[in-house]
Amino acid sequence: MNFYEFGDENNPIMVLIHGVIQPWDSMMEQIEYFRVDYHIYAVELDGHTQNQPTEFKSLEAEAKEIEEFFFQKGINQVDVLCGFSMGGAVAHVVWKNQRLKVRNLIMDGAPLVPYPKMMDTFMTKNYLDIIHKSKARDAKTLENFEKNFLPKKYLDSYLKLADNMSDESLRNIVHSASTSALYTIIRNDSRILYIHGTKMNEMYSKKSAKLLKKAYPEAEVICYNGKAHLECAIYEPEVWCKDVREFLENDEKAGVS
Repeated sequence: MNFYEFGDENNPIMVLIHGVIQPWDSMMEQIEYFRVDYHIYAVELDGHTQNQPTEFKSLEAEAKEIEEFFFQKGINQVDVLCGFSMGGAVAHVVWKNQRLKVRNLIMDGAPLVPYPKMMDTFMTKNYLDIIHKSKARDAKTLENFEKNFLPKKYLDSYLKLADNMSDESLRNIVHSASTSALYTIIRNDSRILYIHGTKMNEMYSKKSAKLLKKAYPEAEVICYNGKAHLECAIYEPEVWCKDVREFLENDEKAGVS
């Protein structure tokens, strides 16, 4: 796991956690937008490192590693903890552990409901196929990259990630995400924002949002109608950032401390 820092260290802390098979720098639009007002830590999860191979074991292991990183720096509170997809599930575990105090928890498409075994198997096979073909520099896979996954400017970073990713890491990632669930209800002062789209690949995100709202009626939900999984965050980051900033500014206007 690696951490990349941006912005003035005297500003409130924002932590960003990327999604599955996404390079950490795919969050650069969010980093550039918020770095003026926040001291940003961008997390590069295990199994996704570009500089050398690392192994992803579980959401819980990743959450603990993040917590320990901040504790070693003498930090026990962050203003914003934001995770995308599987990164949102990691953020949820950090928040649920209550070891690191979180003022604002933001999750985009985070899996908070368990997947059936059939879906676990399908997703594992699909991700393995994508990574294997990416390693082989399969022309069709790379052609679909920009259209269905990330802007082309992130291709080189993604390929470094893919070259270092092991099959075992991918299996652990999918299984960990597929068993993620909002079991324990936590009561604290954190504000919560959940973001999701409405297309077919957001089925579990929509279920997660519904479950979250039932458990935490005060939580806010942003639904991007007609958008796919992380589509707005990736392809329309200016819209995503504006909506998240509005959520954060509402906290400031309310005078929450």
